[in-house]
Amino acid sequence: MTMLTTEPEPAQQAPRPRPLARELQEITTAVRVSFHWLGTSRSLTHSQKAQAAESFGAAEKFLSAGKKLFDTSAPAYRQVTAVRSRIVQYWKSTTLPFPEPGIRLLRKERLGIFEAQLTEFRQELEEAVTRLEEEFETLQQQARERLGSLYDPRDYPHSLRQEFAVEWDYPSVTPPDHLQQLAPELYARECARVSARFEEAMQLAETAFLEEFNGLITHLCERMSGQSGASPKVFRDSAVSRLHEFFERFRTLKIGSHEQLEGLVEQAQSLLRGVTPQQLRDHSSLRQHVSRQISAVQSQLDQLLVDRPRRSIMRPSTGEEA
Repeated sequence: MTMLTTEPEPAQQAPRPRPLARELQEITTAVRVSFHWLGTSRSLTHSQKAQAAESFGAAEKFLSAGKKLFDTSAPAYRQVTAVRSRIVQYWKSTTLPFPEPGIRLLRKERLGIFEAQLTEFRQELEEAVTRLEEEFETLQQQARERLGSLYDPRDYPHSLRQEFAVEWDYPSVTPPDHLQQLAPELYARECARVSARFEEAMQLAETAFLEEFNGLITHLCERMSGQSGASPKVFRDSAVSRLHEFFERFRTLKIGSHEQLEGLVEQAQSLLRGVTPQQLRDHSSLRQHVSRQISAVQSQLDQLLVDRPRRSIMRPSTGEEA
């Protein structure tokens, strides 16, 4: 008698993402930056709104009113907000977008640099807050004079040291390994969801680079344009320097998913290599040559922007291998 045997079904495996999405997942870590920040305004109390509504002959429930706690244009406060702006700009310029609010992707090789820079920013923020605190009594006194009966000392903290802070962490965006043993099917679904997230992250990165590059190229073309024989439109050094900054950032952050864009970036970088803004202002023949070549790059970028939705739709499925 012949005995028929069957092999046990293997545990469900998570679908394998495409190589580039998988590589992006392997070489990056999620990073989140958040702030604790003192509010600079307050809503009026019920009685204050009622008084304001009465003075205008308005219904209170149709009135929204608030007050500023202090002069936010004061240099000491603007120094504090400037540090926050620099932190956000650094975070965004050194990371790639990710389709979850508040999270971006940082290359693991840059983790130490990122940590050191954020630690330095935190120190700068603390120093700026200390300077603000030294002047805060004056700002509060000015507010007392300007707000009149709306002034309430309870709106103001006794110290600013705990009112401004920056925090950052590295949240996990992948399912925990122990889930594979506890619930294989759930683990597989979560892996598929994460793979889709990194596929989307690649598209977000492509779009961000494409739109930023197009904006910089368009601006440079506009600055160099002009009627025949006429002086070109005046353009600042930043029209060129910002492109060089983009080239460097693109070099360090690109993920190799858009060969056409990479080719256009290399072409523009080659055109501007060794060319200074002053040379473009002083030498019309050089300016015209660069303008023609950059305009050709712009035309190809415009076509990429037109083709972008179709390219996204035609992207291979996440289960396909190269």
